[in-house]
Amino acid sequence: MSNSESTAGSVGDSRALKGKRGLRRLINAMRYSADGFRAAWQQEDAFRQEVLLAVVIIPVALVLPVTVVERLLLIGSVCLVLIVELLNTAIEAAIDRQSFDINPLAKTAKDVGSGAVMLALALALLTWVSIVVPSVAALLTRS
Repeated sequence: MSNSESTAGSVGDSRALKGKRGLRRLINAMRYSADGFRAAWQQEDAFRQEVLLAVVIIPVALVLPVTVVERLLLIGSVCLVLIVELLNTAIEAAIDRQSFDINPLAKTAKDVGSGAVMLALALALLTWVSIVVPSVAALLTRS
């Protein structure tokens, strides 16, 4: 076995995925995604909290008397928070793999990732307030 063949399997699952086609590639990608969700759930308190919040408020978005576009914005803003949190977790894991020493560039990368999560949370909050408050107010004035 050549050196490149022996390292392809040991470098990580991503190279093994690249050589696959069709249904096998899809199955592998789904398994790797599930592994990523599981790792984020196990290792990140913030991700767990955001998932639990999503489990509560997405059903609320489904029953609110809003338009389809507003419903998509409500749900999409929550999903965006989860997506950005997953990316932030990936950044942190990649940096922590290199070293736990405090490095100015590593700190900047982690802080920027955290800032992205904060912006996604602010966008979700703004979206929910701007859609839900007028909807609830309209319901109350009809009563």
